[in-house]
Amino acid sequence: MKSKFLLIIFAGIILTSCVGVSSKGIFGTGVSVALDPRSVGTQIDDSIMQKNLSARIIILDKKYLISVKSKVLDGRIFLTGKVENPEEKLKLTKLAWETDGVRSVRNDIKIKEAFNFKQSAKDILITSQFRTALIIDKNVKATNYQIDTYKQKIYVYGIAMSSDEKNIVIELAKEINDVKDVIASILLVDDLRIQKN
Repeated sequence: MKSKFLLIIFAGIILTSCVGVSSKGIFGTGVSVALDPRSVGTQIDDSIMQKNLSARIIILDKKYLISVKSKVLDGRIFLTGKVENPEEKLKLTKLAWETDGVRSVRNDIKIKEAFNFKQSAKDILITSQFRTALIIDKNVKATNYQIDTYKQKIYVYGIAMSSDEKNIVIELAKEINDVKDVIASILLVDDLRIQKN
């Protein structure tokens, strides 16, 4: 019981230390509050869901602190990372669906394989090239997107101001050298439940 209590406190410290005004945003939701098209209330709801889910994932198993990432946008949960077996992936999906206020869950978690330095280096290069392309393009609000690359597949999550911006982001991802596939989970501002006025 004591170790579980200490784990909860540790998780709380880790989660609250993520708060800042960088590209993670004031509420740690992945986009800058000033540029975020969601209402402040929705941003707070998403932030609470994010912290709740992250804490529950860590309580399930401490190893997930590093190996699994979660993202909440407008009540929609996105999971990425690596786990040892399919049962763990199913457990995490179930945990995400049990989060209060969840509207949908997209699980892009992969089953671990032997570490491949060459593959990891290629994935890091693809991510940095894509991030640079988003920042340079004046038609895209780069801070509204989160990128993960796994086995040369780009997973991009975020909120687009228009369908044109969404298409530009997807095309920029496809133009990066060595990219095998682009999996886009991009919401349009018009699809958000509540938007900024």
